[in-house]
Amino acid sequence: METEENKMEEEKTSFKKKEFTYRGKTIEELKKMEIREFATLLKSNEKRTVLRQTDEIQKFISRCNKKTQEKKPIKTHSRYLIIVPQLIGLRILIHKGNTFVPLEITGEMLGHRLGEFAATRAKVKHGAAGVGATRGSASLSVK
Repeated sequence: METEENKMEEEKTSFKKKEFTYRGKTIEELKKMEIREFATLLKSNEKRTVLRQTDEIQKFISRCNKKTQEKKPIKTHSRYLIIVPQLIGLRILIHKGNTFVPLEITGEMLGHRLGEFAATRAKVKHGAAGVGATRGSASLSVK
């Protein structure tokens, strides 16, 4: 009885992290695929976009590989590019209008666009009301 209890306790304490899969394929299998082959796994709109932009995505990947060899940061304004398996693990700086946002690409981001992870609009922070904004502030003198 004690051995069965010990086995049950060991099973409870030793949790394995679930390996990431995308549509039943592991990251290693996805990285071996060509871009057009990966496009067949995407949803219709993303599939259409990837098939149209295959050359552009391929150029971006080759540019990223060159930059990583030179140990330079990868900066891009191309917010519309769809994330493909060859980009997993890279750190890319995406332009958001005035600055670049650092982004570490993971498997969960596959099929999304780069711009989805760099918000261009900041959250509105309302401060105190300005002069003339309320009826009470109309009587204040402007210095």
